[in-house]
Amino acid sequence: MTRITGALRSPVTFSVLAGVVIGALFLVGTGADPISAYGAVISGSLGSDGIGSTLSTTTSVLGMALALAIPLRAGLINLGGDGQLVLGGIAAAVTGLYSPLPAPLTVVLALLAGMAAGAGYAALAALCENHLGVPLLVSSLLLSYPASSLASYLVRYPLKEPGSSLPQTRQLPQGVALPAFGDSTVTVGLLLIVAAAAAYWFADSRTAVGYEIRMTGLNSRFAAYAGVERKGLTLRLMAVSGALAGLVGAIGVLSFPYRFLDGALTAPGYTWTGLTAALLAAAGPLGTVLASFFFAVLEVGGLSMERTTEVPRELTQVLQAIVIVFLAARLRFPDKWLRRSGRSERLRQKEAV
Repeated sequence: MTRITGALRSPVTFSVLAGVVIGALFLVGTGADPISAYGAVISGSLGSDGIGSTLSTTTSVLGMALALAIPLRAGLINLGGDGQLVLGGIAAAVTGLYSPLPAPLTVVLALLAGMAAGAGYAALAALCENHLGVPLLVSSLLLSYPASSLASYLVRYPLKEPGSSLPQTRQLPQGVALPAFGDSTVTVGLLLIVAAAAAYWFADSRTAVGYEIRMTGLNSRFAAYAGVERKGLTLRLMAVSGALAGLVGAIGVLSFPYRFLDGALTAPGYTWTGLTAALLAAAGPLGTVLASFFFAVLEVGGLSMERTTEVPRELTQVLQAIVIVFLAARLRFPDKWLRRSGRSERLRQKEAV
């Protein structure tokens, strides 16, 4: 009983349960069967036909969630994920198209180029805060627009595929692609992102740098008194954050359809879904992985739900919003209710004695 009560008092657990319950009420209000709808979400995302799409989506969502969780752990909010993602993708595409190296080395070089482009652009946002006084929240967000516009210009004019009516580059040469698992769309990119999550967990829980990051996020003034240099930490964390976002962009280009297509990397909203996952997990490594997988299941399962029950897939976006709203509210009412219930239970036990 104590463990169950403790789990319910967890903000994340309660937020997810509240989202599921309120989503069920929405379904009942529209005349749909909540059990069938949620069953369609689970079977459509975790069944044999949907697990590949779920893992592919998890690659991008988890990658962006990690990219945003790392600075968030120190109280820094990077809203420039779209710009860093796009620059990483276009850098990987240019490298893949024009590299004279053999295909395997070109793939590695393209991944590194994407990471370098994302890291450099994220570091620029950190420099704006450190030396120009522009808040990171503002600088990172505003820098996304020129990055997206630059990539759009390149893919529509100098890099545009001849004869194509779409704003896209030529397809990457034969062999310049990430290996896929069997006939699925899941590539080695998933393993790269999982490796990044493992590295984040190790650094966060087993190194002095991770301790400094956590302390800065909990109390930046205390961390400064303890000798943590805030400007240098901001620059390093933003560079790592941008590198991960650029890696996600590079993985997207080196996977099907093996080219850079204007808007394809940003249209699914991976940056904002990743930020939602990072917020839900309070930027914790393990929680970020679980939250990212949870949102990937909702995204892919929403399509199946729409096909089988005629319930709009936008309901899954409503669920995400509800979860975050409850989480942001700090769950004060449930805590009070649970404490009151706990006191009532103890009184009943005393009376019984």
